[in-house]
Amino acid sequence: MPPDSHTNEPGARHDGWATLKRFLPYLWPRDNPSLRWRIVGAVLLILAAKSTTLSLPYALKWAIDAMAVTGQAGFIIALTFVLAYAGGRFAGVVFDNLRNIIFERVGQDATRALAEDVFGQLHRLSLRFHLAKRTGEVTKVIERGTKSIDTMLYFMLFNIAPTALELVAVAVIFYITFGWGLVAATAIAVLTYAWVTRVITEWRSALREKMNRLDGQALGRAVDSLLNYETVKYFGAEKREEARYAQATRAYAEAAVTSENSLGLLNIAQALIVNLLMAAAMAYTVWGWSKGEYTVGQLVFVNTYLTQLFRPLDMLGMVYRTIRQGLIDMAAMFTLLDEPQEVADAPSAPALVIKQPTLVFDNVVFGYETDRTILHGLSFAVPAGSQVAVVGPSGAGKSTIARLVFRFYDPWSGRILIDGQDIREVTQSSLRAAIGIVPQDSVLFNESIGYNIGYGRDGATQADIEAAAQGAALGDLIARLPKGFETPVGERGLKLSGGEKQRVAIARTLVKNPPILLLDEATSALDTRTEQDILATLHRVSTGRTSLSIAHRLSTIADADRIFVLDQGRLAEQGSHTDLLRAEGLYAEMWARQAQEVEEVSEAAE
Repeated sequence: MPPDSHTNEPGARHDGWATLKRFLPYLWPRDNPSLRWRIVGAVLLILAAKSTTLSLPYALKWAIDAMAVTGQAGFIIALTFVLAYAGGRFAGVVFDNLRNIIFERVGQDATRALAEDVFGQLHRLSLRFHLAKRTGEVTKVIERGTKSIDTMLYFMLFNIAPTALELVAVAVIFYITFGWGLVAATAIAVLTYAWVTRVITEWRSALREKMNRLDGQALGRAVDSLLNYETVKYFGAEKREEARYAQATRAYAEAAVTSENSLGLLNIAQALIVNLLMAAAMAYTVWGWSKGEYTVGQLVFVNTYLTQLFRPLDMLGMVYRTIRQGLIDMAAMFTLLDEPQEVADAPSAPALVIKQPTLVFDNVVFGYETDRTILHGLSFAVPAGSQVAVVGPSGAGKSTIARLVFRFYDPWSGRILIDGQDIREVTQSSLRAAIGIVPQDSVLFNESIGYNIGYGRDGATQADIEAAAQGAALGDLIARLPKGFETPVGERGLKLSGGEKQRVAIARTLVKNPPILLLDEATSALDTRTEQDILATLHRVSTGRTSLSIAHRLSTIADADRIFVLDQGRLAEQGSHTDLLRAEGLYAEMWARQAQEVEEVSEAAE
């Protein structure tokens, strides 16, 4: 469902009626009539339950008044109304629970639909967004929103609306029975109660927002620390991490104490208003009884109505907080939905069609920040079926090329063409389906080896997975594992060695079977022996494909058909390994330096 267009200024609040209005299409879905009938049924049950509840004080009053009549007739009348009272209470419980049963699917479905839209939006947002956000805080927004929406809907539909209806009905009944005096007193008490509740709860909402922010900060620090478990151990920083986490949790605890103390103040203020009204109303009835104007049953009548009326109002503070917090949490989810998509498909964009898998950078200018340009008019071409490499010093823009090819970002100017088609004018899904990548750090899902290999293509069969494993030289490893393809790889694949992770990444790409292969420093984190094994595998799987290798160690790409040398985002040299050495330029200088480093390491080892 597309989000409504409106400004999303920093610090702007999007809760309240605007947020609720945006949620209504989820609650009343046009494409699901059965859910709308459930809402109608729930409303009818609300009316039935409220009608039953409003009749109960009459039954109790008539039963008590009948007890003043001696004889069999009084007994039968009193007993009849007592049984009617008990039956009415039971019927009210039945109606309420049937209402909950009918409506539960509506609330859950609306919450699910919104959560799915937000989750889908997170995958549509650019890499820049995810690099700027903490994963723990983003997931907390969805978790908190989905948990609060259902509760908020329950209170709005089954507490606030029926209570408003009951207020009107009680006002009419009090006017008919007692006149304007008691109606006015009740109205003043209810309005005062609502005003006090709102004022204190607004204060508490600000405290709650602070608690949420601190809670998200604590979770973000915890997730960040645990994801970097090895780094923490490398630098003996356990105490530092504990201190950072403790700082966040202490701040949250202080905010929570203030919030709970404010709740006590709210409860005291509410109880004072309720009991003042109860005392005044009952005293007024007793005074009327002393003058012979009212019966004993009317004392119970007033007490029962006020008790029924203020039972839901007793929860008004919690209800208001829940609704307020639900709107805040829902607004946070809509804020994610409103986050602009930096990279989006053009309207009616066609799918990428590849006959000749060529790749061309045409005068591409790009930078991650406006004040720092990474690529300065970069142009080069990768012919179909060729093995091409991109090298250069650190910061030359090599890895940026991979991100632009996958369209994680769009160039500021210039074009990137695949088989003559500008990748900005085709769908992202078709573009990424045509490109396989083996990155420097192959992050795996915390699932089995088979799941991670099969992730390369939706619907991959076991035969496809096994064939890809053999193609990536994983057969011997899997044969040695007791659980075979069902062996779990651990968080981010940490149960596997670097070489094993790279082979799983290669197998995953083989399952995808793309015409274009991108190798982004795929062996830079491996030892020399493992690197040679992985290179042999990569050379084998690159055969028949257009491959672009981004490398730091020049020895790994010396046999490439063509080598592009970048320097500060510009194409400095190009040619074969032999031609570039003969030119005695930047490439030759880098080759000599790396050869010297290897020689020094060998001498030190001796």
